[in-house]
Amino acid sequence: MNRQIIITAAIFGMLGVIAGAFAAHGLKSLLPAADIEIWHTAVQYQFYHVFALLFLSTFKNFKDNRVRTAYYLFTLGIILFSGSLYLLACRDLLEWKLIMAMGPVTPLGGLMFIAGWITLGLAALRKS
Repeated sequence: MNRQIIITAAIFGMLGVIAGAFAAHGLKSLLPAADIEIWHTAVQYQFYHVFALLFLSTFKNFKDNRVRTAYYLFTLGIILFSGSLYLLACRDLLEWKLIMAMGPVTPLGGLMFIAGWITLGLAALRKS
């Protein structure tokens, strides 16, 4: 197993638990239901890709460019997709006018996820 990937997954997993608990206990009374749902989507996709990272860590050859690329794509996807949704969910609470400009970042993060899954598939198809 690859230590770097496991550490990344552990950090994002921990942050996902914190984000979920924060929404349930801290933000629930401060944000409208629609924004809580956006936050929930961010947490969900973060965890989906934490599990993908953990699976990726089982690949024996991290030096394979496809495995490394999938790792970076999933990591960047979590940051861009979930990170932008966290900010968008709190846009009114934070009163940052520039947060609305984050909207196009979310689909970019989604593209990173898709590219990561494609790359993971290609890594699995690679002959040993």
